[in-house]
Amino acid sequence: MDDEITRDLHTKLSVPLWPTAARALGLGRNAAYAAFARGEIPGRRYGARRITVPTAPLRKMLGIDGQEAA
Repeated sequence: MDDEITRDLHTKLSVPLWPTAARALGLGRNAAYAAFARGEIPGRRYGARRITVPTAPLRKMLGIDGQEAA
């Protein structure tokens, strides 16, 4: 996971499903949208296209909850 994604996960309340959350989880675009549709990735849809993922549960999924950004 690159530094920009790590920083976003620690400084923002939510991030876009694609590309930020998907890349953090090591998923491609289609896999990320499929996981969201199955309820495996928490998030909220705004309109027809925009999906955001709250960073707190995402950090927990990644096992970095409570760690500070470098």
